[in-house]
Amino acid sequence: MADKQISLPAKLINGGIAGLIGVTCVFPIDLAKTRLQNQQNGQRMYTSLSDCLIKTIRSEGYFGMYRGAAVNLTLVTPEKAIKLAANDFFRHHLSKDGKKLTLLKEMLAGCGAGTCQVIVTTPMEMLKIQLQDAGRIAAQRKLMAAQSQISSSSPEPAVERRPTATQITRELLRSKGIAGLYKGLGATLLRDVPFSIVYFPLFANLNKLGQKDPNVKAPFYVSFLSGCVAGSTAAVAVNPCDVIKTRLQSLQRGVNEDTYSGILDCTKKIWQREGPTAFFKGAYCRALVIAPLFGIAQVVYFVGIAEFLLDMLPKRRA
Repeated sequence: MADKQISLPAKLINGGIAGLIGVTCVFPIDLAKTRLQNQQNGQRMYTSLSDCLIKTIRSEGYFGMYRGAAVNLTLVTPEKAIKLAANDFFRHHLSKDGKKLTLLKEMLAGCGAGTCQVIVTTPMEMLKIQLQDAGRIAAQRKLMAAQSQISSSSPEPAVERRPTATQITRELLRSKGIAGLYKGLGATLLRDVPFSIVYFPLFANLNKLGQKDPNVKAPFYVSFLSGCVAGSTAAVAVNPCDVIKTRLQSLQRGVNEDTYSGILDCTKKIWQREGPTAFFKGAYCRALVIAPLFGIAQVVYFVGIAEFLLDMLPKRRA
């Protein structure tokens, strides 16, 4: 792709549209990823992606797969807009006289983009995880209650009411202030900065392979495939950090599940009690989420839907 200068409003609109389309398509897989990552040895409710989705539909209905989607759809627009626009911003300022960026500078641009996006990503992930994992915890408690009823004549437990994003936000702000929404910030940085360092240079170089001319954009399918390959590669590479982030940001725990005091404590307990393979829980789900999400994002972003819409505005006024 030629380094054509795109206006900031167009970048933000493109990033927002890309995020909305991508999240809508892959959110159920993301929900399964969160639930698979959070379940610990001895408390396994789900055995695989398909098992998780089937059980979710049976117990919570079709829309149960979209618990937390409203939060994601609301905040993914600024999150994706910041990520994509920041990468372009850093690439532009790191380049000299339009010369090709070195790999190191491409990685620095990705690092800057990943650092900027956590402003929105951390509270978005914090709220989304609580809503996504509520069904797993409720199902586990229901199972435990049913088992205890078999062995005793205790009355049937009351139906558990699940909190909304607004209720969680109010409670966190009331009890911990704005810092409550930024729990797991360090782990989010640990995931998103390396992700962007891997993703953006890999995407840029893969996308260039499809350009017949440096001054002409690559075909949309090349941008899509480049986004898919780069996204899935980066997602798997940083999955251990994503598992740690998910565990740290979960406010509710299932029966007999570990709690963690920080990144090092979480890493140590997972390694000792669940083994090294636990760091790759949900890796294939994350790859399935990120691949189409970033493939779609890059197509929308580089095709430039926003430029077309913004160009139409003056003509309508005329």
